[in-house]
Amino acid sequence: MSTKQVQKKVKAIRWYRNLHRWLGIPLIIFFFIIGITSLLLAWKKKADLLPPTQRSVNATGDWILPTQMIQIAEEEMEKLGEDSAVDRIDIRPDNGIAKVTFKTHFTEVQVDGFSGAVLSVGTRHSDWIEKVHDGSILDFYTTGDEGAKLTYSTLSALGLIFMSFSGFYLWYYPKLIRKLKEK
Repeated sequence: MSTKQVQKKVKAIRWYRNLHRWLGIPLIIFFFIIGITSLLLAWKKKADLLPPTQRSVNATGDWILPTQMIQIAEEEMEKLGEDSAVDRIDIRPDNGIAKVTFKTHFTEVQVDGFSGAVLSVGTRHSDWIEKVHDGSILDFYTTGDEGAKLTYSTLSALGLIFMSFSGFYLWYYPKLIRKLKEK
């Protein structure tokens, strides 16, 4: 390979190194947040980031209706002075319970599926950590649409792809240039 071609590769490496450095500085914040929240979500059950799942005290008879579970959970939230708009119900037949979560906060009410008794009220820390992880925490506290989540996820993913590509380039091309110079 000619000296001109080697110089061209050296210039490309310098350009990539600068770009890698200047994009890496702001992206490291996103990568750090994603990394920490990934660890927390992976260990959420071991780290007690979810209220422990209760069991029905008397798992006999017929299940109460989901509408009754919602009503019981809404009443519990009203007692606590929280918004009672239900987001979803997670029914656990093996435990005889239903977990009711809410749209505007991270509280969970566990309702006995047979008696309708409130077995537990607790904060689902894993839910807000997941929203930080995927960027939807901004949407949760602002517009409610998915604009921030899509922007955050797209920029983080494209940044990671670019950093991986440029990192490989910065590792491989100096080795290639040394080989070319030896010839």
